[in-house]
Amino acid sequence: MRALARIAPPLLLATALVCSAAGPAGAAGPPPKTPEAVGWGGAVASVDADATAAGIEVLRKGGNAVDAAVAVAAALGVTEPYSAGIGGGGYFVYYDHDSGRVHTIDGRETASRTADEGLFLEDGKPLPFADAVTSGLSVGVPGSPATWETAVQAWGKRSFADALKPAERIAEQGFTVDRTFQDQTALNQDRFKDFPATRSLFLPGGKLPEVGSTFRNPDLAATYRQLGREGTRALYQGGLGADIVRTVQHPPVDPASGRNARPGRVDAADLAAYQVRRQQPTHVAYRDYDIYSIAPSSSGGTTVGEALGILEDGELSALDTAQYYHHFLEASRISFADRNRWVGDPRFSDVPAKELLSARYAAARACLISPDRALTSPLAPGDPRHPADCASSGGAAPEPYEGLSTSHLTVADRWGNIVSYTLTLEQTGGSGITVPGRGFLLNNELTDFSFTPLVPGVPDPNLPGPGKRPRSSLSPTIVLRDGEPVLAAGSPGGATIITTTLQVLLGRLDRGLSLEQAIAAPRASQRNTAATQAEPGFLALPERARLEALGHVFASTPEIGAATGVERLPDGRWVAAAEPVRRGGGAAAVVRPAP
Repeated sequence: MRALARIAPPLLLATALVCSAAGPAGAAGPPPKTPEAVGWGGAVASVDADATAAGIEVLRKGGNAVDAAVAVAAALGVTEPYSAGIGGGGYFVYYDHDSGRVHTIDGRETASRTADEGLFLEDGKPLPFADAVTSGLSVGVPGSPATWETAVQAWGKRSFADALKPAERIAEQGFTVDRTFQDQTALNQDRFKDFPATRSLFLPGGKLPEVGSTFRNPDLAATYRQLGREGTRALYQGGLGADIVRTVQHPPVDPASGRNARPGRVDAADLAAYQVRRQQPTHVAYRDYDIYSIAPSSSGGTTVGEALGILEDGELSALDTAQYYHHFLEASRISFADRNRWVGDPRFSDVPAKELLSARYAAARACLISPDRALTSPLAPGDPRHPADCASSGGAAPEPYEGLSTSHLTVADRWGNIVSYTLTLEQTGGSGITVPGRGFLLNNELTDFSFTPLVPGVPDPNLPGPGKRPRSSLSPTIVLRDGEPVLAAGSPGGATIITTTLQVLLGRLDRGLSLEQAIAAPRASQRNTAATQAEPGFLALPERARLEALGHVFASTPEIGAATGVERLPDGRWVAAAEPVRRGGGAAAVVRPAP
């Protein structure tokens, strides 16, 4: 069996908000951010230093990876409120070292039982996307609180209330506003100001919160206390839920704003009927490794897994850098062609997940890749149930828009357990609607549905439906070898989550990068579109000219994803890794740092 560090030579990396100038109460300032930490006792990586510190605190007090992951997630609901929190959902992947099994929770938001395919149609025409986003119509039943409680009760060592305590404290005492938080607030300023509860929370005095000021959210602290005291029945059956329903059905918009914030359909019965799904993970064998991720309703596990299957027979470690990138981009293009056609909520569509991940289908699709030329997009999908070499089936389905407001965290503990968890509100700032007196934003996840069929006459598995979950791209991933943990990773970034996670895995497992290097490497994202999105660092690579000579077309984008990961070293130490720069840099920490 090959040692992980010797796979290949390294690839060169070319309520009330109170704002004040002081830091959080009793603190000299925000915890420092570092993109890598190595040591013993467990590890945490997230985009935010306060959230990472919350996870480390739980691990030090005897909690396990599940307890710590929920603590980090709840803290992100305070410090990253535009990307995570009570009003959203996500997917939780857990490796239990004692049993050697991987478990998952689908905590995706759901449409009301009264939703139908015409949810976002008016007079027979699709609503403008921006109008759909900033409305009650876009809000699905939140899944994050149920995910947290379910995970802690099933696999944790501490109580749900204990897991919420660090986040409650951060909300009460405050955290230090950084440039990223201010920039994201500015991005939403025009719509936040139209909702009085959102305006008073995030635009105090009508202004952006100042960098270096302290942001306190006592309403959210009180909400966490209530959830800790009453459990999630407070949301799905109680007063907190009643407040959510009132807000969704009667969006509290300022009448003077002139904004038409359309009412949503979620009601008390929808909240009471909500259930997370504990389901089997996706699994593919890739070289010496077992890759586990989330099954549909997310497309992440099937699409990353299919791309890995397409690349399985190629010796990526032996390819030069240009050919490596060429094969990565082509596998991404092909797997997205299939993703857009076949993946949706399996309770409503016959999703061929097993077939998409089969070796036979991977071989049938891999034969499309030529080392001499790039494929042309949009590429038509294949038929995973009747695979034929290089064959396509039906019309190509374009990629619908998917928002970027997401956060990924990875946690490991001293017992060898791992959590890879991606949670989201959809857009940055979700629907823009804050539940009055509760301190959190509601999601706009239902805009992940196709408003109309993407290709007329071609079945679309991602149309709205009663109680249906919109397709997601979240790709929380755990890698094992011989039943033992190797690494875990994931990212935010809408549909680019899939290509980011794939690129991190390939960089570490095939190209000999350290986990930190694989996360920091310049990124490109091909999603069956005519042009591949690429960061400036990728476009500056010397291989760009060779890729363009093969037919690849690139479009510049400032930033793709914000990944985190953890890795187990052969001597038992953990590596926690996060972004050095993207989204303001991430925060990695371990319980006992190595000297």
